[in-house]
Amino acid sequence: MRCASDIEARDVEEMYINIDPIQVGGRLTADAMKAVIAYADGYSVCDNCRSPFRLDYIQKPPIAQFHADLARWLNMDAVRVIPGARRGFQAVASSLVERGDPVILTSLAHYTEFLAIEEAGGIPREIPKDDSNRITADAAAERIEEVTREFSRTPPLLFIDHVDYQYGNVHDVKGIIKTAHQYDIPALVNGAYTVGIMPVDGKALGADFLVGSGHKSMAAPAPSGVLAAAEEYAGKVFRTTEARGDLTGRTFGIKEVEMMGCTLMGVTVVGMMASFPHVQERVNHWETEVAHSQAVVDGLLSIEGTRVLSEYPRRHTLTRIDTRESFDRVAQQHKKRGYFLSNDLKKRGVIGVIPGSTRVWKFNTFGLTEKQIRHLSEAFIAIARENGLSIV
Repeated sequence: MRCASDIEARDVEEMYINIDPIQVGGRLTADAMKAVIAYADGYSVCDNCRSPFRLDYIQKPPIAQFHADLARWLNMDAVRVIPGARRGFQAVASSLVERGDPVILTSLAHYTEFLAIEEAGGIPREIPKDDSNRITADAAAERIEEVTREFSRTPPLLFIDHVDYQYGNVHDVKGIIKTAHQYDIPALVNGAYTVGIMPVDGKALGADFLVGSGHKSMAAPAPSGVLAAAEEYAGKVFRTTEARGDLTGRTFGIKEVEMMGCTLMGVTVVGMMASFPHVQERVNHWETEVAHSQAVVDGLLSIEGTRVLSEYPRRHTLTRIDTRESFDRVAQQHKKRGYFLSNDLKKRGVIGVIPGSTRVWKFNTFGLTEKQIRHLSEAFIAIARENGLSIV
């Protein structure tokens, strides 16, 4: 089946169990699919845009109400929808960081946090991870002290990943933010792998800013995300324009500088809105999701030579696994080399492991049913057995 003459229809979610680490939380709901079709045109949500002509004021479809509901759900004071989490990092860094300022982030931070700091003219300084690949409040305090001595001033901003993208480890965000606040440093929580798949309470964490990803974790089309702020900083990051044309004298009302006026339009915002009731409900089942993740990890650990590099027992559905002494040993002798694993998984209806990966790789079990979890675990074990690996 084709969408157009040279564009094949994508049937990944219909045909396979997808365990791609970055895709599973963004899998669209049926309601979002319907919204996508209805609002596919670029300016489709602008039919009823009235003064003061800004996206978050539109009543029909109920975008204004969605913003209010989203802020309440995240327990933050103000929220805007944005084109991806990275735009949230960019907006906050642009608002708080001056050229030459040191900015704290972690050794597990996503690259877009570095880019946001660089664009603002800041200088990144990393908090080291410990031997368990975790970021601790003690390490944050020590790093803040070092950086403050180096620059003779405290950093204007600290980034902390609620769950990092490399190991899927849950860090002591509350403790780290408490430490940052002792130095009067505001903290941005990167919730790209938490907002929308597990309960997140911004005020309970102490977050000054909370960023989420629509297409990673909120069952929304890409690019989409959310930037929430505490009241103390909302006026700064969501400040309105003061620009005036020197020839025309034109001004632009309540358009927000960091949002470049309006943000998510059409299919992205309405898709996110359509999935929101499902997202609100699904975070209540987080413990089941974690149990599913643990079951698959335990299945993999039953294969000789396999190690889990993420924290154990699991507290998240994204896991980094080391199979250099199991599947990679097979790959050294296999006629398909490292591709045998992804090929054999696909034969069993599983995709999402990067083709050729048999050394260190990641997977994510979020959203799979009990039956799919059992099939996935059995698939790994069956492939191991077929290739001469022992099951312990």
